[in-house]
Amino acid sequence: MTGKRILLGVSGGIAAYKAAELTRLLVKAGHIVEVVMTETACRFVTPLTFQALSGHAVYTDLWDPRPDNAMAHIELSRRADVFLIAPTTSNMLFKLAHGVCDDLLSTLAAARTCPLVVAPAMNRQMWQNPPNQRNVAQLEADGIAVWGPASGEQACGEVGEGRMLEPEHLAEMLEGLFVCKSLSGKKVVLTAGPTYEAIDTVRGITNISSGKMGYALARACRDAGAEVTLISGPTAMPAPIGMTCINVDSAHQMHDSVMQTVGQADIFIAVAAVADYRVKNRSEHKIKKGAGLPQIALEENPDILATVAGLPAAPFCVGFAAESQNLLEFAEQKRKKKRLPLLVANLAQHAMGADSNQVVLLDDAGAHPLPDLPKPDVAKAIVQHLSTMLSR
Repeated sequence: MTGKRILLGVSGGIAAYKAAELTRLLVKAGHIVEVVMTETACRFVTPLTFQALSGHAVYTDLWDPRPDNAMAHIELSRRADVFLIAPTTSNMLFKLAHGVCDDLLSTLAAARTCPLVVAPAMNRQMWQNPPNQRNVAQLEADGIAVWGPASGEQACGEVGEGRMLEPEHLAEMLEGLFVCKSLSGKKVVLTAGPTYEAIDTVRGITNISSGKMGYALARACRDAGAEVTLISGPTAMPAPIGMTCINVDSAHQMHDSVMQTVGQADIFIAVAAVADYRVKNRSEHKIKKGAGLPQIALEENPDILATVAGLPAAPFCVGFAAESQNLLEFAEQKRKKKRLPLLVANLAQHAMGADSNQVVLLDDAGAHPLPDLPKPDVAKAIVQHLSTMLSR
């Protein structure tokens, strides 16, 4: 989403301060941001703040004469690729749902020609108020995207649903708004990150997988329109929004979570670096030094990908192979052994923990190498290839 024109509406809630950070993030990403504020929004953050952050004049008045035709409510939306209102108060949701046009922001929404997205922000009781929920349902029925709200601590001191999504989350969602929805209607179950196999209560066996590739691919599937369930081992990555996230530690926990969710999946993508072995004689207490070297016995973990691929009504399975040598030979052997339609292969020493990746896509048609790319771009390329295979 390079160089998009984003019309940002700010209505009067305390979360207006987050809109300032959102403006900064979008401008930093190379987008053109024009801001429209309600009169009450100006009581929380000044127009000067948004003018400084966006580099453009801020609009607050329905009668603003600056557009050439003196019709700001027409002109501003005509030149925008997307119209995002963040925060969207309960009052603004009512206006949008009922076509009320009594200020510049609400009139712009009624006269727009671009997609409209709202990011609600309000007290938890206001969010749960039945009339408010009816308004939200009406907006969704009208094709308006409702992003959020999140749950957490609120400015009033209460805790619950009603917080506006964080600026970085909204920026991320906007990035996916213009992606081709090639996986629309598909359900994807995806594993990511490492697994942790306990030796005792404080020690364990794991690997250096960061989860970056898996999380990037989960986001790419979400942006392509899929309903995503992400099953992740322990990582330092924040949970992506817009999908179901299940956190696990061990390979057995990951296996059980996959088997509980994959039955309804159209696609299963096994990105996680699952430990091949677990500790057979795990200690229930910390092993103390001085008692000699501990004798650790290992046993095999279940092969999650092979299990799913072998199901009678298996989903379309995508595997990952991280090798240290003979990449194409070993990866193709794995693909054929597990009877996978698609496998993504890379050299582990170049990819695990890194921000970029160079992969080869292996399918029945042969090998399809990709250049070294940032992992989000690798993820988009994988989704594009996967979508092409599904459409054949």
